[in-house]
Amino acid sequence: MTTTLRQRVWRYVATYGFWVFMTLLTLIPIWWMFVTSMRSRVELFARPNLAISRIFLENYSNVLGDSSFQRYMSNSLLISTANALLVMVLALLATYALSRYKLVGKDNIFFWLITNRMAPPAAFLLPLFLMFTRSFRIGDWTLFDTQLGLILLYCVFNLPFAIWLLKGVVDGIPIELDDAAMIDGAGLWGVLRHVIVPLAAPGLAVTAILSWIFAWNEYLFAANLTSVQARTITTALAEFVTVTGTNWGELAAMSMLTLIPSAIIVIFAQRYIVMGLTFGAVKE
Repeated sequence: MTTTLRQRVWRYVATYGFWVFMTLLTLIPIWWMFVTSMRSRVELFARPNLAISRIFLENYSNVLGDSSFQRYMSNSLLISTANALLVMVLALLATYALSRYKLVGKDNIFFWLITNRMAPPAAFLLPLFLMFTRSFRIGDWTLFDTQLGLILLYCVFNLPFAIWLLKGVVDGIPIELDDAAMIDGAGLWGVLRHVIVPLAAPGLAVTAILSWIFAWNEYLFAANLTSVQARTITTALAEFVTVTGTNWGELAAMSMLTLIPSAIIVIFAQRYIVMGLTFGAVKE
């Protein structure tokens, strides 16, 4: 084996060894959570280790058998999905306008859109609470503790990020294609449907996925702007922390169940995530 070939082999081994190590390091907290969910209350306070001594499903049965868990899960699925669809549609329309039309102060508008992501979410909590409980009131009905309220709220915070993400995607689509479609008789909606949407599909996919995950994982607003009917699955995790102690086994079991939907989406859509994040990155 020559010196050059030996260096290549060692470089190959070192590179893949590093990424294997980083992968295992990332998965250790998830494995630890799974191990915790498979232990009884007595075993949890024994000597800690990363091995599973036996199959213990009581924590999962307690969580799945709770009617509140089903309501929390359905609320999270509905709110996250509706938010992702709404954000995807509005972001596409806004991005197309910013990319194709000569708007006055367009660069300032584009920068202003992202400024609401610069402040910590807690800074908006008090004003939003007052808006949810007092400002938007129709008789006795308010946005507080409603699925609609959380959908619109998550849209406010996810939409600037989605526009920022889609801007490079739409800019990467030649405007000549729009002109060609209009010459063939397509209107604005025809251009969006037959030109922009098919070519921007990877970017739209990653926008919808990230918006869905952000809404699914959000805790602060869901915990403070809901009480019973619209509570999400992330807020249910806090219910296992009581004044008499923390139910670590059931908490870990619900955490694993909470992780499954987003993990499934990311696994099946990972190629769209890579395509969407790199689409439009290189522009002639």
